[in-house]
Amino acid sequence: MTTKTKPQKTDSSKVFKIVGTRPLRHDGVDKVTGRARYGADIHLPGMLHAKVLRSPHAHARILSIDTSAAEKHPDVLAIATSNDLAPTEGMFETLAGLYESHQYLSNNVLAGDKVLYKGQGIAAVAAKSAHAAEEALRLIKVKYEVLPHVTTVEEALAPGAPVLHEKMQTPSPLPKEMKGTNICVYHKVRLGDVAKGFAEADTVIEREYRLKTVHQGYIEPQNATAYWGPDDFLTIWSSNQGQFWVQHETAKLVGLPTSRVKAIPMEIGGGFGGKIPCHLEPIAAILSKKTGRPVKMTMGRDEVLQATGPTCGGHVKVKIGATKDGRITAAQAYLAFDAGAYPGGYVDNAANSMFAMYDIENMWIDGYGVVNNKPKTGAYRAPATPNAVLGVETVIEEICREQNFDLLDFRLKNAAKEGTRKADGTRNPRIGFIETLEAVRKHPHYSAKHPGKNCGRGIAFGYSGNISGPASVSAMLVPDGTINLVLGSVDIGGTRVGLAQQFAEPLGIPVSLINPQVADTSVSGFTDPSYGSSSAFKSGWAAHDAAQNMKQQLIARAARIWGVPETQVSFEDGIVFHNTDSELKMTLKEIAAQANSTGGPISAQATKNAGGWGGSYAANIVDVRVDPDTGKVDVLRYTAFQDAGKAIHPSYVEGQMQGGSVQGLGWALFEEYAFDKKGSMMNPTLLDYRMPTPLDVPMIDAVIIEVANPGHPYGVRGVGEASIVPPLPAISNAIYDATGVRITDIPMSPATVQKAIQAAKAKK
Repeated sequence: MTTKTKPQKTDSSKVFKIVGTRPLRHDGVDKVTGRARYGADIHLPGMLHAKVLRSPHAHARILSIDTSAAEKHPDVLAIATSNDLAPTEGMFETLAGLYESHQYLSNNVLAGDKVLYKGQGIAAVAAKSAHAAEEALRLIKVKYEVLPHVTTVEEALAPGAPVLHEKMQTPSPLPKEMKGTNICVYHKVRLGDVAKGFAEADTVIEREYRLKTVHQGYIEPQNATAYWGPDDFLTIWSSNQGQFWVQHETAKLVGLPTSRVKAIPMEIGGGFGGKIPCHLEPIAAILSKKTGRPVKMTMGRDEVLQATGPTCGGHVKVKIGATKDGRITAAQAYLAFDAGAYPGGYVDNAANSMFAMYDIENMWIDGYGVVNNKPKTGAYRAPATPNAVLGVETVIEEICREQNFDLLDFRLKNAAKEGTRKADGTRNPRIGFIETLEAVRKHPHYSAKHPGKNCGRGIAFGYSGNISGPASVSAMLVPDGTINLVLGSVDIGGTRVGLAQQFAEPLGIPVSLINPQVADTSVSGFTDPSYGSSSAFKSGWAAHDAAQNMKQQLIARAARIWGVPETQVSFEDGIVFHNTDSELKMTLKEIAAQANSTGGPISAQATKNAGGWGGSYAANIVDVRVDPDTGKVDVLRYTAFQDAGKAIHPSYVEGQMQGGSVQGLGWALFEEYAFDKKGSMMNPTLLDYRMPTPLDVPMIDAVIIEVANPGHPYGVRGVGEASIVPPLPAISNAIYDATGVRITDIPMSPATVQKAIQAAKAKK
């Protein structure tokens, strides 16, 4: 997936010296040579191995757990159940929208009185080897009362459906009529007069879709190693997107003060939002406490698929009206998304993002998060937004076809811009949707010859709002003139080099002089997880501020050495100099060598909890070939566009765009959770859970647009999420162009496409 097209520079506010270049990443050699240490690489003296007994039922009451036979196994040292976790009664505390109560978080780690999905943890065994732990699991006897289950939102919302939570704690109060149901979130948007808007429209089109649950598909399974020392100090090593959340969640669940828990982030083999919550860390901690020895846990692939946090499937209806002159008059949507076993579902994120590409005066959205007997829904790049935008961009396509509008002219006429009100009621700052549209128009793929018979071309656009959060960065000048940069953000996609560039820019020094390191919770200041396309924004800003701080200290130190006022000294391109006396000049290396003897070490630290994050717009052009006999879809050509605000490291921006596009392609064509009548996942291996391979993916041409975000010193917009939004509708539109048939069940697998084509032929 190399990139041929050079990034386009559209309205970039400034050309920088370091920001925008492509230096080598600092961790590259370690990762290609195998020196980098991941969670599975931890080996401690006396270490035990632990495994989790998981529920065979989708929904059941736990009547009893008999561990006596397992306890007699000669290699077993400890067994844990939910009774060993800290009491959760009354523990209601929002954890940034991820879990809404510690009881749910605790029960998702080890079930309490009920299991709510196949694969939910019941008990865990620590033994001298992983094989012994697995043997012992078979000796644990659990009695269940099997209950009726529901694995789709339609089943969970149907009259008479089994209610999963008798007393459900929800993120916000529900209307009275929704209490006592499986609805856990209701998100309501009312802007303008929708009825009036549809009455004004000359064309009104409505479509509905059903989407399956899919997984983030990271390579590395969840893992954790814990050592609970005799001093009641707990150390955790794990591959997670946020060490401070590991610290906080584990401390709460095992009953320790946060100050007694140290979380050490290991390298992470992919996450995409799926490695934010704790799954194994509290279990390993409890077993370590019981044994007094380190305990290591690693999930198998079947556990990853069945017991972590996939993204939501669900049911989407979208209705849009437009006039003959191409003006959108009204838009309405119904969203019902899986939350899985516990409240959530990200329906609010989808509702706030789905129409964000357009200026729509009259808008009505009803979004429902629905609990059902699946794993608790996790984040996945622009959570839930691809589901919703699928409906928006395919309906827009059909309106254009019916009214014979140019696909881009129609969008330009209705394009969101600075000042446009979004679904959440806020108004856009400076955004880059129009520039993204124009970049699509100018690209040779858009005007290329149609790919031919049984082939189609689709375009689609998307948006992700991105987030910010608290972040900390500190820097220490080393006597040899290099700088140790300590980061609180986990590196999940070139974070080290991206933050080093933002630190290097104010000093004008090469990135090679900076040694960025991801720190554990005892070294760095608090930093939110690497999620929501936020790391380059929030930690990058903190790095910028830390560099400015160090720059002022270097000026002050030189002024002190020379005995002149600070106002007469400047620092530029790694050199401190007197403004008028050309003889007074020192390099960064020279001043570093004198630091300890001229006032002491020089260090700088900065924290941010800034607003001003900017939404990112993306687009795809996709060519496909559809075999009318088998329904197989081959992707022939793929171009991805995205507004990065300012591409800190263009190579990694391109990588994010290509990676998100591939994941969206897999979601559109291959990936799904398949359940049997008992609510068990039928494809919990990578042999059966179909993800794209290199044979399925053409070279993805990545085109970077740069419309500077005014809310960041370098104009940064998050780029990790928007790229996954357009692929579903773009591929759907391409298949529609090739066949004249709209596929409404996702994924658009060969069997689904063939069935739809045959049904269309039968109607003729």
